[in-house]
Amino acid sequence: MSNTVISVENLSKSYRLGQIGTGRLADDFKVWWAKKRGKSNPFLKIGEIDHGNRDGETIWALKDVSFGVEQGEVLGIIGRNGAGKSTLLKILSQVTAPTNGLVKIKGRIASLLEVGTGFHPDLTGRDNTYLNGAILGMTKEEVSRKFDEIVDFSGIEKFIDTPVKRYSSGMYVRLAFAVAAHLEPEILVVDEVLAVGDAEFQKKCLGKMSDVASEGRTVLFVSHNMGAVEQLCGSGILLEQGKINYFSNSIKNVIREYLKPKSAITSSIWENDENKYYSEYFSLIKLYLTDKDGNILPSVVDNSEDFYINFDFVINTLDPALEITYDIYDDQFKLIYCSQHTDIAEEKWPKIKKGLNKLRTRIPKHFLNEGIYHIKPGAYLYKKVILLEPAKHDISVLLNIAGGLSDSPYWYGRRAGFLAPVFEWWEVK
Repeated sequence: MSNTVISVENLSKSYRLGQIGTGRLADDFKVWWAKKRGKSNPFLKIGEIDHGNRDGETIWALKDVSFGVEQGEVLGIIGRNGAGKSTLLKILSQVTAPTNGLVKIKGRIASLLEVGTGFHPDLTGRDNTYLNGAILGMTKEEVSRKFDEIVDFSGIEKFIDTPVKRYSSGMYVRLAFAVAAHLEPEILVVDEVLAVGDAEFQKKCLGKMSDVASEGRTVLFVSHNMGAVEQLCGSGILLEQGKINYFSNSIKNVIREYLKPKSAITSSIWENDENKYYSEYFSLIKLYLTDKDGNILPSVVDNSEDFYINFDFVINTLDPALEITYDIYDDQFKLIYCSQHTDIAEEKWPKIKKGLNKLRTRIPKHFLNEGIYHIKPGAYLYKKVILLEPAKHDISVLLNIAGGLSDSPYWYGRRAGFLAPVFEWWEVK
């Protein structure tokens, strides 16, 4: 028996652009008459551009979208503004109807799409809790059984009998999420609304959604916060201009695809195809970045695993004073740090021989911050000769880090500074 709880087949949603009324019938007629004569909008404000008559133009918010979601799956839906994420969730939540296509949903669905969705402003928090429960098909007794837990989670017990129209946006979200998550829907749909809450409440929400998923229920999560998506979701969909651009059962792969630069500004490997930078002592053959298994890094990586810098080079004349080094710069070419293979105790230096050599060094996970880094190689005969000076050649590989900065629920994105190390803390007893 299939465990698919959401099936989407060739889903499309279109909107037709039209004239927005001025609010007065006489002014609407003046706008219409100007357009009929090919004139500009007489009510256009100074500095605004008249884009002409776009009445009847069709805009496709979604186009031929198909996917399935299994029971217990936590699916992240990501994409840039206007990609169609919210439209998709509104169709799944039956807030709006599709233009074409078919959606099949098995089970009760609870949605949190925007602040105050499903709340009546004149009713109290208590009344809205019961109202939402009824909308979800729950009895009054079922809601009552969960009521204290909902109020405790929301943290607004003091205001539960106040009309929600007097709530702040943060209070709205607290109660709305608590209701949606605690009334035991088989499917929980959450849009970007968690951005309204403070860091502590966001942590509680992510924890609750993890609990919901661990109970075998299904979660669909939309957010621009890649750290939160990575922490919560197992699989993901990347939407672009209303279409599925990428799908993977690994959310890290989806995030990596989303963050990939549109232009090829990153390269994890440099090869000396033109036989440049040759000297009587040293010749660099290849410089490349890999993971722990030796696989070349993709153009965008998260920070949850170690990175390795690999040097393939030929020694023409062996000299014990040889140093192999690298400098690492930020995207503004400010030097972050430099390292050489002789930094450690001499007895631990890697053995370098005449002919082909391969050295490897590690950049620890959770060390560098998010961003693009230029890694430039160097080679010296200590206090004798500069063989390859990082600041004066065009060799570089690029490391583009996005996400994976920490296991903490408080750090999803870039921190201040160049480095973002994760150090252990402990209590002193």
